[in-house]
Amino acid sequence: MAEKTLQQDEIDALFEAARSSAPETGKSEARARVTPFNYASAGQISTEQMRAISLLNDLFARNLTHNLAAWLRTRFQVNLVSAEQIQFNEFLLRIPEISYMASVRLEPLGAISVLQLDLGLAPPIIDLLLGGDGKDGPLRELTDIEESILASVVEVVCRELTAAWQPVGLSFSFERRQMQTQVARIMSVAEKTLCLSFEIRMPHSSGLLNLAFPAVVANTILRRLTMEWVRGRRHAGDARERMQAAARRIRFGCSLQLPAVRVRASELEGLEPGSVLRLDLAANTLPLWRAGGQTLNRAEAIRQGPHRAARMERARAGEGK
Repeated sequence: MAEKTLQQDEIDALFEAARSSAPETGKSEARARVTPFNYASAGQISTEQMRAISLLNDLFARNLTHNLAAWLRTRFQVNLVSAEQIQFNEFLLRIPEISYMASVRLEPLGAISVLQLDLGLAPPIIDLLLGGDGKDGPLRELTDIEESILASVVEVVCRELTAAWQPVGLSFSFERRQMQTQVARIMSVAEKTLCLSFEIRMPHSSGLLNLAFPAVVANTILRRLTMEWVRGRRHAGDARERMQAAARRIRFGCSLQLPAVRVRASELEGLEPGSVLRLDLAANTLPLWRAGGQTLNRAEAIRQGPHRAARMERARAGEGK
């Protein structure tokens, strides 16, 4: 059978047909994978990160449960209800009209967060601390003495927050009670805050403890938690091998050079082709092989076929480390 030889115009026609048909599938697949980017979601905490924050504050809830129950000598239960990222204005809208609010300073950031406690919890807590049975009372504003007593409870809350948040290196200190009109000036109403909500249950009362942290605090928490994850995570064997293989393809700037010496300016001034410049080095001194700015070995300059090469000698003591 005779072979058919394609003419140039037939070859061009085949390539043109391939170009006109193949990319259509690729384009449709590419269009299917494209999704619009929402700039309002920038900086949004992921589900996995929120889970890590929740685990951190579950520890705070357990510690506060044990310590306040022992201090008040009654049943005291704290549970994390929610951890979410909302605007500060939305947080303010959730606050009851009669409520206890305080500013809490976070160091070393110097940031201010907001603590809000349902005022219905105040009468039984104050009654217990004054030696009573922790009976519930009417919802009303606090007297100066009652406010001082409740401030000591907020200081315990801040101490337990500091203990629980030790992994991210933040400490909490109670500043002072704030009126609702003052709280609105602590942060911008449009600022995206990290809001934590805890349910507190006592024998005769229950209520919420809410915390709102500014964006700088949320970013610090995520950055430091991520550093802990990266530090503690172990790569799978195949991933480590791929990383090592990729690292071996990295190119470093290298040089083979004699140790630095000092030469008189007069000797340099008279240099011309064919001149011999004497260096203050022993005749058997070997050059240094340097890679990435680090001295690795002594090496001898040699020739390997048509190329220059370096033959490694024993490493000098203290070099290449």
